[in-house]
Amino acid sequence: MDAVGARAVPAVNVTPGELVRSARKEQRLTLAQLGAVTGYSAAQVSRYERGVSPLTDVVVLRRFADALGIAPQALGLTPQPDVRHGRVIGPTAAYPRLPGPRVADTNREDGEDPVRRRQLLANLAVTAVAAAGAPLTSGGKPPVHEAALGDVLIGRLRDAMLGLHHDIAVPPAAALHTELARALADFHTCRYGSLAVRLPRLICAAHARATDGDGLEHGGLLARSYLLATRMLIKLDEQQLGWMAADRARQTADASGAPLLVAEAARQLAVLARKAGWHGQAMSLALTAADHPGLRSGGPACAAERGLLIQSAAYTAARAGDADGMRELTDEAAAIADELGGTTLLRDHGGGFSPITVQLHLVSAENSAGDPSAALAAAQAVAPRNLPSTERRARYYTDIATAFARWNRRDECIRALLAAEHHAPEETHARPAVKSLVSGLLVSGRTTTELRGLAARVGVLAR
Repeated sequence: MDAVGARAVPAVNVTPGELVRSARKEQRLTLAQLGAVTGYSAAQVSRYERGVSPLTDVVVLRRFADALGIAPQALGLTPQPDVRHGRVIGPTAAYPRLPGPRVADTNREDGEDPVRRRQLLANLAVTAVAAAGAPLTSGGKPPVHEAALGDVLIGRLRDAMLGLHHDIAVPPAAALHTELARALADFHTCRYGSLAVRLPRLICAAHARATDGDGLEHGGLLARSYLLATRMLIKLDEQQLGWMAADRARQTADASGAPLLVAEAARQLAVLARKAGWHGQAMSLALTAADHPGLRSGGPACAAERGLLIQSAAYTAARAGDADGMRELTDEAAAIADELGGTTLLRDHGGGFSPITVQLHLVSAENSAGDPSAALAAAQAVAPRNLPSTERRARYYTDIATAFARWNRRDECIRALLAAEHHAPEETHARPAVKSLVSGLLVSGRTTTELRGLAARVGVLAR
């Protein structure tokens, strides 16, 4: 329905969602009928009307205004822009394309101890070579500074994104895809020493190939590399670089034209928005992407990505203090997982999507909602051995450790952290969330030999 000449709907003390609901009911449309016209599911239209999902996005508001004949001004919109010969006249918000890095040779130490940094990077290089199966020149095993892995990985990703790696050999395109598969395997198995060498080099080499016109942007290699970098930076609580990586992931995903990559980039932007405290924007990013026609009309992988996006929105609801909304959205994600038959899909997106990963996500969400007893109850339905990766198993034990800590069950918290360390020592030692948890245990009560040893290994207590 054309909104031109439409009647104005009173907007005093009425939310946009209430205006939409009023206009829909007046025209005797069901949620499903309005969703079919606007391109959203009935559930999403209901969330917009009830304010569960903030109705703030200009594109979404225009869709409802056009479909229901609501005057744009009633929804806080300006009139449609002037369009001449198929072009919008006036300011636009086109997303900029990403140029290849052009920075030449540098010799900076960035304020770090040069000797210590060179030693760390040498050790990490040996670790990466070993992980790749290449022979080592030395017969001895170098010491692994796992507590410092996070800082080293952040530093190397920073330099790669700034174009400061100048000694990178550029292999053929097929070899780069193999390297990406190895980098993803490093992430899933929590081999961060290897990842700290492999992923930055991959990003630099992929940029060089894309700049040479090899068309890797269309194959999604750069997008997938930046998506992995974003996940790692989020895990390491490096939000500043995380935004930079997520921005590039979005650009390269858009360039690839792959709906799954575009949706995953939106999911990671939503995670960063949530961590910044922008709950309304995070919810809008996730749920709008979940209802994109490109996902709704796709196959099982697209359905799984929708589930991951709805999961992300559930976690945001928990962080915003809306436990009921969190559980409603989690139930919606669980229903999608059940419809997919229980198989884990999209292992490289958010750790995979299946009924058990939805349940694991519920453990984290209940913790965020401030209900450790509900988190532990949810954890009882998760068999760690059935989780799809080492990284997800480490997340499970860290989540239940968090719940035990909030309940002041110190011994059980420490046992859970030791279990996480057993499965994924590099993840446990490098992750800031674990460091914070261990620091809290040190200052909040009695210490044991086990706790002091763990504290030393994660780098919060001098040996």
